[in-house]
Amino acid sequence: MRATASILKKLATQMGAVVFIEPEYELVGHITFKNGKKSVFNNTRLDINGFGSSHLASDKGYCNYFLKQFGYAVTEGKTFFNEKICAYIPNPRNIHDGWNYAQELGLPVIVKPLSLSLGVLVVKVYEKEEFYQVAEKILQTQSGLLVERFYSGNDFRILAFDDEVVAAYQRIPLSVIGDGNSTIMQLVENKRQKFVKNNEKILIDLEDFRIHRKLHRQNLSLETVLPEDSLVYLLDNANLSNGGHSVDFTDSIHPDFQKLAIKITKDLGLRLAGVDIITTDITKPLVDYTVIEVNSAPGLGHYMSLGEIQTQRVENLYLKVLQALENQQSLAMVNCTTAAH
Repeated sequence: MRATASILKKLATQMGAVVFIEPEYELVGHITFKNGKKSVFNNTRLDINGFGSSHLASDKGYCNYFLKQFGYAVTEGKTFFNEKICAYIPNPRNIHDGWNYAQELGLPVIVKPLSLSLGVLVVKVYEKEEFYQVAEKILQTQSGLLVERFYSGNDFRILAFDDEVVAAYQRIPLSVIGDGNSTIMQLVENKRQKFVKNNEKILIDLEDFRIHRKLHRQNLSLETVLPEDSLVYLLDNANLSNGGHSVDFTDSIHPDFQKLAIKITKDLGLRLAGVDIITTDITKPLVDYTVIEVNSAPGLGHYMSLGEIQTQRVENLYLKVLQALENQQSLAMVNCTTAAH
């Protein structure tokens, strides 16, 4: 059974709820609590966040707009659309406008889909040919894309639920360390086999054009034998689902960053969110930061793989979420009864 579904079933059952999991893919589940409240989950998408807020967070362009209106430091960028969308929207901006804007921002820029997750097709673009290659790939299946300024710094995710920060960790892009004998391809395959052994769903595609371009800029290829202890990054984006790894900062995150993540979550109308930011150091007072995006259905499997402490934190979070879902029904029943009288 998939990790999230397994945890939710275990915890809900302990609460006296009845849980059914769709057996073929083991991702979608239905919960009936003791008080009769029913709830559905789809992998990490739970009923704890409202539909409107979740949908807003999933659209990176709209999310950035509103966060900026609320006074947060967000990535500077614009949305651009395929020809079908451009044909009927009031202010069309096509792929060529996107390239012109990229030049205005100054290369390199980040190009990414408006609504895809897991770091799919998120690319750091250095020149015109690469821009069009990436943009065309995105617009083949997506209505729009984002062109954003590139920000240097460390990539952190802060997980907030209501008035507390549950976890905070740095996300580091897919990389390998040389042993003096193995090629980069062999090192990546070794890493992938470890993920498989640990039952982690990691998407490492050695045919990914982003990996080949990243290596090419370093005068390397998949056949290169790396010297012992030499570190090479294979991707620019730090998504853990693409093979990146994380470093836990939950015990050392500064209160300033805790307050920031909690406030962002609430201002977007969410109760549970993974707030992704670029900054230098989250253990020190907040001086400078940039919000990359907000995830209303954060995956926590990779964080749990760090150890027993992290696994317990995730289980504690999901228990609180389930209790909140059950209590929402109780509160609603009280309100309905009061209104009736």
